[in-house]
Amino acid sequence: MKSEQGKIMLIVLSATLGAILQFLPDFFIYLRELMLSQTWRLITAHWVHVGWVHYLLNLIAFVCFPFIFHKIRVRLILLFIIVLPLMISLGFYWCFPQIEAYAGFSGVLHGLYAMAALVCLQFPHERLFSVLILAGLIIKLLWEATVGEISATMQLIGSPILIEAHQLGVLTSIVLLMMILVWNRLMKKWALRLVY
Repeated sequence: MKSEQGKIMLIVLSATLGAILQFLPDFFIYLRELMLSQTWRLITAHWVHVGWVHYLLNLIAFVCFPFIFHKIRVRLILLFIIVLPLMISLGFYWCFPQIEAYAGFSGVLHGLYAMAALVCLQFPHERLFSVLILAGLIIKLLWEATVGEISATMQLIGSPILIEAHQLGVLTSIVLLMMILVWNRLMKKWALRLVY
């Protein structure tokens, strides 16, 4: 019961933060030219959206996440929703200098789903579902890399989709998960538990 309450509280706080930031998006989005002088944008860019439809789409995917992957600890979700935005933004800055502006949570969502599916592979009764999620992510990333963004989604949110955010979200999530697993192996006493 405690974990369910923690997940609900995390969802409510995340939804509230995203909604509040939505009222002043220009002050929080990723703007390459301002990243070194306004470093909060490294994280807040992923909590603000290009519009309310974009916000609601990402919120729906985030609301579903902790209940689809019910074994994932709230602390792990919290760690990822704090670290992934920072890593994705730094990835934009260092690896994609052509990206001048960005707003949205979809890169973080891609990373969260990849992490949870990988963690849940260890449970035999959840393995098929996890494999399907991973296969869907791989197919989506390959589609976006070769064909381009999905135009229906682009039309719905009224803005181009930055597929690099999805790619960086999955990649940094895998790297972060591997770092946690190595940490857990080296520091058994202070290991970060991934599941309940």
